Amino acid sequence: MELKYVGDFPLISKHGVSFDHSQPDRYIYLQATVSLLEALSYGPSETTEHLYKTKGRKLSAHALLEKLKKYVKTIENAFIVRDKKAHDYVHDLVNRAKTNSSLLPDDRVALLENIKLMRAYFYQYITNEAIYDEAIKAIGDEIHYGKIKKIKVPLFKHYEVVLVKLMETLERRKQPIDSEMTVEDKDGKFVVILNITHY
Repeated sequence: MELKYVGDFPLISKHGVSFDHSQPDRYIYLQATVSLLEALSYGPSETTEHLYKTKGRKLSAHALLEKLKKYVKTIENAFIVRDKKAHDYVHDLVNRAKTNSSLLPDDRVALLENIKLMRAYFYQYITNEAIYDEAIKAIGDEIHYGKIKKIKVPLFKHYEVVLVKLMETLERRKQPIDSEMTVEDKDGKFVVILNITHY
């Protein structure tokens, strides 16, 4: 498995390939996700406040994957999810192309070729998404294990998007964890605060 940026979700038709800009490649969120994993992976502690300064440098795809392997114990699940989801999606596209009676023979050939052309792209898109999902679950586990009550991050580098996904994940746990996000202006710098309630 490898990480690399591919781009937005592909929409495949007989005319070619376009991209759904409302579904960006989850790769763009992995820098912020890894920073949060590093910051929150300290386990149970008597201290209620932990200060962690994120490093400004951008990690390479290889370095990101190595850090994710270190912090995300379930990263192998990403393989399973990726393989099934990508296979099912491509298989469904091919079946629909072959059985669509409104397609002219040349259009059907063009559509099948476009699907074939984008197969590797789609597999990488799904790989990035599956790894991101497993990393978010790992952050949720750290919050549960460490009884973390507050996360404060800058309002940039996609942290707010990662926290929104994290809130959804916390809510869906077997033992749900409530959270609320607010934005504050601290001397002209905006910060996102996630307040977390454990029961």
